[in-house]
Amino acid sequence: MTQKRNTLLLALIFIFVFGMVSCQDVSSRQEADVPYAKNIIYFVGDGMGYNQVLAANYFEYGEAGVQPYEQDDWLHLGLATYMAARMHGDDTIYMNAYAPGKAWVDADYLFRDATDSGAAATALSTGRKVMNGSIGIDLCGDTLTHISQAAKNLGKSIGVVSSVPFSHATPAGFAAHNHTRGNLAEIARYMLFSTQLDVIMAPGHPYYNNDGIMEELSYNWVGGKESWDQLTVNEGRTVFAVGQQQYYAQDVDGDGERDPWTFIEERADFAALATGPAPKRVFGVPRVHSTLNQGRSGSDEQEKPFSLPLNENVPTLEEMTRASLNVLGQNKDGFFVMVEGGAIDWAGHGNNLVRLIEEQIDFNNSVRAAIEWVEENSSWEETLIIVTSDHETGFLTGPDHPETVNDPVVNRGQGQLPEVQWQSGGHTNMLVPFYAKGPGRELFTLFAGEKDPVIGPYLQNTDVANAIFLMWGKPDIDVYRLGE
Repeated sequence: MTQKRNTLLLALIFIFVFGMVSCQDVSSRQEADVPYAKNIIYFVGDGMGYNQVLAANYFEYGEAGVQPYEQDDWLHLGLATYMAARMHGDDTIYMNAYAPGKAWVDADYLFRDATDSGAAATALSTGRKVMNGSIGIDLCGDTLTHISQAAKNLGKSIGVVSSVPFSHATPAGFAAHNHTRGNLAEIARYMLFSTQLDVIMAPGHPYYNNDGIMEELSYNWVGGKESWDQLTVNEGRTVFAVGQQQYYAQDVDGDGERDPWTFIEERADFAALATGPAPKRVFGVPRVHSTLNQGRSGSDEQEKPFSLPLNENVPTLEEMTRASLNVLGQNKDGFFVMVEGGAIDWAGHGNNLVRLIEEQIDFNNSVRAAIEWVEENSSWEETLIIVTSDHETGFLTGPDHPETVNDPVVNRGQGQLPEVQWQSGGHTNMLVPFYAKGPGRELFTLFAGEKDPVIGPYLQNTDVANAIFLMWGKPDIDVYRLGE
């Protein structure tokens, strides 16, 4: 009962403070002692749980706790990921949340009420738990406001970067609105033509397979062949014809002129974009189909991470992160970017430890790149970095599970695969890590009103966006029902 009263009190405090500051400008919010981040770099390791981080640390370094975000100058919390509800026939089945008392004693408990990436990304981006499969749509079918829209309302640049296609659930969940995450071409066109995104960088190339070799494949991930053909010629086009429908590039800087996309695809183009002058808007699709490197051939014969070379003409997530920060960092008013290690999840679904470690290391290197950018081009007084996950994938444990429920993976030394067990090919409802450094980190501590017996204090996934809305305000954007 005490915990419920504390949660209610916190909610009332939030409503009061948010009501006072949400309609004020930046200077007024700062005068009200509400923290303010000029820039937010929001990392989401799709499928990344505590054991995924630990496994990569053991292989790369032979010890735990070595990532920059694991150090004492970063905030460490847990994050609950369950979604609001799911459909069973015509019935809406509401979820049972996360029960700390069961999570570490019942080996079957963590299979229940697991979210999908669409609902999880929507919660992380809008502050609202939703139905599995939804992208930026609430339980009533209404559109929700994204953090990226709050950033754009303040004149900031915005972007999404991922190691999986940009129309996939997590990148889409930070910018788009759709009833169904499977409407990939529709979501892609929405992100390209109906949002004010300044940067989109992610695979999905229809002319290259997962080994980066030329092969004509599906155009679904990039919005269809007609829109792709018009986007990739770099003619400065702002009007696009797709069938009988016309689409338009949006005005991203508020000058009243539509801003065309600059398309890039070669690894050298991404590398060049990491320094020096950059275009206003960048649509970057590396020459690979579904993932940057996780889907390349040879994983069955591969004994250790990186024993097979990475795709030569495909940038890493780290390289795309550096490029995106240089583009977005041109804006004197700041920026918001979500960087997703999306293929951590894909490796988890396949129970492929070798590819999981490769993807986790690339994700960690991307965080390091962002830290370097902050320390060289900004400061910890104006830039907030968040590192978290949408959910855990694969139920990765050590060898003693279920006798010791969800036990840690076991270290076999640097350069050696840790000893692990996979308990699932799907998602789980366990807590995932949350780390933060920079202005506003104290707000996350305020929101962490629940406690797990092993992890300690934890947030709801919705708390992350709500804390950012507290800093940046939540713009008054018309709510409407898609398809009506």
